[in-house]
Amino acid sequence: MPLSMTKIAYRSAGVEELRRWVESGTEAHMTTRYLPKRHEEMIGGSLYWIIEHALVARSEILGFEQRSEDGRWTIRLAPQLILVQPRAKRAHQGWRYLEEADAPADLGDGELAGDVLPPRLVRELGRLGLV
Repeated sequence: MPLSMTKIAYRSAGVEELRRWVESGTEAHMTTRYLPKRHEEMIGGSLYWIIEHALVARSEILGFEQRSEDGRWTIRLAPQLILVQPRAKRAHQGWRYLEEADAPADLGDGELAGDVLPPRLVRELGRLGLV
């Protein structure tokens, strides 16, 4: 099973803004300073997005490419944002690995993001040890 990663959607105020960016072209590209050591395991995995201290969505990782102009790495993402069951997640810098067993489930067919708890409430309930 592919390995995934988590990353804060720091430029997005919410899920809809993130969706507009991810789904705006044939691929979404984000950059990172360092190539993950386990990058080969991550192709076909997902990048799980953190908004307001909760994992809320994911994008499939298509591959990694080094940029010639500055040596940074581009993470190539599928142009689809898949909503997941929100799960509390502390903020962190950069990215972190996420094993499949620890990843939140996708929202089911017909299940809307409004049918689950808002990220801020998930964060607070997680802080209290209730979710």
